[in-house]
Amino acid sequence: MSSTSQKHRNFVQEPMGEKTVSALAGIGYVLGGRLVERGFDKTYVVLGQYLVFKKDEQRFKKWLNDTCGANAKQQEDCHQCIKGWCENFL
Repeated sequence: MSSTSQKHRNFVQEPMGEKTVSALAGIGYVLGGRLVERGFDKTYVVLGQYLVFKKDEQRFKKWLNDTCGANAKQQEDCHQCIKGWCENFL
């Protein structure tokens, strides 16, 4: 498994709170803007979608691609970030 980014490490170490969607690893300004346009403005809303998919990696990644155009690396980074947060806090 590849090493994680500082953004990932920071995210999974603390409660989610009211963080904007761009706080997620793999989600920058452009993808974050696309998610916001579709109603996914906070990290907890993206977490909710992940949970609706029952933590299914493939469904979540496909949703990211369909919703904001995330490429394979961005999908993987975001999935690992959300999954890591769940492991630490749920």
